[in-house]
Amino acid sequence: MKTAIVTDSTAYLPKDVAADLHIHIIPLSVIFGGESYREEIELTAEEFYQVVKQKELPKTSQPSTGEFIALYEKLSNDHDAVISIHLSSGVSGTYQGSVTAGQMVEGTEVFSFDSEVSCMAQGFYVIEAAKMAMQEKSPQEILARLQEMKTSLRAYFMVDDLSHLQRGGRLSSAQALIGGLLQVKPLLHFENKVIVPFEKIRTRKKAMKRMIELITEDAKSGEAYEAVIIHANRANEAHAWKTELEALLPNVEFQISFFGAVTGTHLGEGSMGLAWVKK
Repeated sequence: MKTAIVTDSTAYLPKDVAADLHIHIIPLSVIFGGESYREEIELTAEEFYQVVKQKELPKTSQPSTGEFIALYEKLSNDHDAVISIHLSSGVSGTYQGSVTAGQMVEGTEVFSFDSEVSCMAQGFYVIEAAKMAMQEKSPQEILARLQEMKTSLRAYFMVDDLSHLQRGGRLSSAQALIGGLLQVKPLLHFENKVIVPFEKIRTRKKAMKRMIELITEDAKSGEAYEAVIIHANRANEAHAWKTELEALLPNVEFQISFFGAVTGTHLGEGSMGLAWVKK
């Protein structure tokens, strides 16, 4: 049985990895005024962080049902099944768009998977699914493995300015107001598919230190983990952090990713995240 793997652009997969593993990516968009840009196709992360300094914060837009249908129909020509893995349904309608489109396509069975996270934490699921698909594992075997991964996957992030999340409706006004008044850098995570504060921490340095404590707690078992440092236009800081963490945790394989245009719209420049999962 031949299975295609689909994800959306917010997984921010390295382009060579997506190509090598035959992963199909459907883009989300950012809208500046009346101009819409498909992220990572018409607007890279680097370009976004430059443009957003000169313009008002954009709106974000999920793929249309029609875009999903067109992709799934194309894949149905030489695939028996599609596994479509998307950012958390609590912050975007992308997953639901996949479900709706999957019910409208004939000729292939579409299995939609809610990652309940975003960015390269979502990418962990996508890469694992693609590797299994290349080994001709069944959709049921792949989905069972993804569910197993959910039990060990952790993702935390901090933002420099809560107002982006609040304006985008991803964090309540009360939480943003309290955070602003106290000058805190709350550690955030996904809980029940939505973004909520994990702990209220007063400084950026302490928030970063707390993420190190959390991954160290999991990794002290000595089991093999893979992890990703995610940054919003802070590449130098991310690379320095990677060097520090690699020395501290030899059983964890680290990589660096980024918050692109869509997630950067909601989190803001300067955000940092850390995600990990058991291998």
